[in-house]
Amino acid sequence: MLHSEASSLMFSSSQEEHCAPSKDPVKYGELVVLGYNGSLPNGDRGRRKSRFALYRRTKANGVKPSTVHILNTPQASKAVNCKGQHSISYTLSRNHTVVVEYCHDKDTDMFQIGRSTESPIDFVVTDTVAGGQEGEETPITQSTISRFACRVVCERVPPFTARIYAAGFDSSKNIFLGEKAAKWKNPDGHMDGLTTNGVLVMHPKGGFTEESKPGVWREISVCGDVYTLRETRSAQTPGKLVEHESNILQDGSLVDLCGATLLWRTAEGLFHTPTQKHLEALRQEINAGRPQCPVGLNTLAFPSMQRSRALSSLEEKQPWVYLSCGHVHGYHNWGHRSEQDANAQRECPMCRMVGPYVPLWLGCEPAFYVDTGAPTHAFVPCGHVCSEKSVKYWAEIPLPHGTHAFHAACPFCATQLGLTKGFAKLIFQGPVD
Repeated sequence: MLHSEASSLMFSSSQEEHCAPSKDPVKYGELVVLGYNGSLPNGDRGRRKSRFALYRRTKANGVKPSTVHILNTPQASKAVNCKGQHSISYTLSRNHTVVVEYCHDKDTDMFQIGRSTESPIDFVVTDTVAGGQEGEETPITQSTISRFACRVVCERVPPFTARIYAAGFDSSKNIFLGEKAAKWKNPDGHMDGLTTNGVLVMHPKGGFTEESKPGVWREISVCGDVYTLRETRSAQTPGKLVEHESNILQDGSLVDLCGATLLWRTAEGLFHTPTQKHLEALRQEINAGRPQCPVGLNTLAFPSMQRSRALSSLEEKQPWVYLSCGHVHGYHNWGHRSEQDANAQRECPMCRMVGPYVPLWLGCEPAFYVDTGAPTHAFVPCGHVCSEKSVKYWAEIPLPHGTHAFHAACPFCATQLGLTKGFAKLIFQGPVD
């Protein structure tokens, strides 16, 4: 098979088809929001979706720093901002503002990410609610994601390097860092700063493979420099500059916007992920083995990918698992140990171990798989199923939670993983006949 044919198969999922701007576009990569199983629960709509493919634009829209203005009156800064050029304003005091103008860069494409639905935002991201439910159904009282959170700038020529920067330009093409924002002048004279809740990045050591290990979480500045984390998420004092690290995104880099975490996958990296067809074939293969419930002796079957994505109502043949031991059953009422929550403490009929009893759902987002292995393991406590190498990878990744905590979570639903046990090996019983 030709590489291009294989590539088109690999990217054949429905999300990609309507994004492509031209017949054979160059794909830089994809940003995939952690906590969604292939699509948003209410369906992907326009710029609001669970994954965003970045393609080379027909015309470059990147910008680069040019003129610096030091202004001593609010009126003067307004005059500069009215010129229609991109600019970043650093307000040092009421009467002292530094405005850095940005001019067109023919060699780069810029993509902006944030909570705002205004036109400069290419990918609208809202707060992820753990457990696979969408923010619209569980209203967030106050979002911590910035309206113009960050921007990704991709070079238009090979190797199509992608860099991330904190903050995005608003509808008036301005980034405004007010008096309270952390900002400073670097030794070489250029201004820089951090956004209120910051943009954190973690590059895994060894790329996005089963051998990879978690990297260290860092903060990215407005100009793309790398800093150690602040003492708390929105502290006014920046961390220390990390000179030997860069803002270049690698396959598997994680970007945290304080309310949602995005996974960056390069086009090359995506080429090695399982396709939707491959995941469907694995599902059919398990079901073809006719796994049985050891209690009811009825045949079990994983629901279709579409039903798994939507976490729709449970099906009669749905597999359930005892998370403490991994024995897979159909749903039955034997072995209750808790009066309050029927399935929190259940005794496994096979081995008598007591623990949570949950339905199993297939992980349907291919970008979260580090290999193409069979779905043999489940995350604890949510019951999302994927390959052994994938569960082991995600169980080791500390994801930012709130303003200063970190914990591992299921990539398909954002549920915090068990502290003592983050995943379980599934034990299926084959047909008796």
